[in-house]
Amino acid sequence: MTAFLLWLLLLVICWPLALLALVLYPLVWLLLLPFRLVGIAVGGVFELLRAVIRLPARVLSGHPRRA
Repeated sequence: MTAFLLWLLLLVICWPLALLALVLYPLVWLLLLPFRLVGIAVGGVFELLRAVIRLPARVLSGHPRRA
């Protein structure tokens, strides 16, 4: 909602820039999408490594796993 209100303010102040932002936003989103996917994959790999490293300590501790 805040982004929409800021865009409306930009539309009032400088309408050509607001229309340019409206056109370019989907293109920038599409360009950044592969980087987001790589970030999700790298985060998953780090979580897997953390779980593998912590597994022996969790097995030897004998305490039930907390959520």
